Amino acid sequence: MVLKGKVAVVTGSGQGLGRSIAIGLAEAGAKVVVNNRSAETKGGTAGETARTIQQAGGEAIAVYGNVAQMDICEKLIKTAIDRWGSIDILVNNAGLNRDRMVWNMTEEEWDTVVDVILKGTFGCTKFAAASMREQRKGRIINIASQAGIDGNAGQPNYSAAKGGVLGFTKSCALSLGRYGITVNALSPQADTRIWRSVTPERAREMGVVRGLVTKEEVVTISDEEVYTRIFGASEDVAPIVVYLASDQAANINGQVFFATAGRISLYASPTQIKTIYKSGRWTFEELASVMPASLASGLVNLAPPEPPSPGKPA
Repeated sequence: MVLKGKVAVVTGSGQGLGRSIAIGLAEAGAKVVVNNRSAETKGGTAGETARTIQQAGGEAIAVYGNVAQMDICEKLIKTAIDRWGSIDILVNNAGLNRDRMVWNMTEEEWDTVVDVILKGTFGCTKFAAASMREQRKGRIINIASQAGIDGNAGQPNYSAAKGGVLGFTKSCALSLGRYGITVNALSPQADTRIWRSVTPERAREMGVVRGLVTKEEVVTISDEEVYTRIFGASEDVAPIVVYLASDQAANINGQVFFATAGRISLYASPTQIKTIYKSGRWTFEELASVMPASLASGLVNLAPPEPPSPGKPA
């Protein structure tokens, strides 16, 4: 019961990863405000998560609403404070995807994803931080994604939003650390609704790209097992969230972790690995001469051009 007496808010916790995190926090002793957009959502709702926690002897309350709306973000934090007197832990997990190649993506598809993931993370953090500053303690865990680190073809909106979460995490860690508040990010890989929205073939491809499975292993995995075998269960991710929310993690701030199944990793911050110098400004001609053997040496095109298919644009 390492979180006994703590109060947590977990956005997007009606099903999948958010549900597992909310239950994990409750099992560790926290009282939890759970959330998803609507009580009519298929596959699981905040009310169902809250009842699961209550039936196990914990305390939880469901608040419905879209965190893309600032008033919902404020309501979530206010509910925790009004019900239990404080907000000690915030897990910004809510997210969704609207996958499409960038040249076909609509403004609505862009805004919907960015608003829920990035604006929702900002809104909940804004209202939680105000209270946490007064009590001079708090834990904020932002759910990021490998797509925000390496990008993902067909997900420019999702990749941009999750990349923004990483920068937001670093900024908030720097500004809130002095008040005893830690802000960290977690990039999980788990069998969730978002992964279930892609085909088994795409799941296999992403598993290999992200180093979760080898090319030799992936061909032996059936369509029925591909999601759980490659990405692991959402319950596997909850313990690292509990740890980051605990007093034992008081000195961990501004970090980015990866978690899947039995594997947890710490990311390094981007580092300048090569530099060229000269006195004054570089000219194009000088760069054309120097770059191939210096900064550009060994660089590989992530997606080299392919010959156009018959009937498609060249």
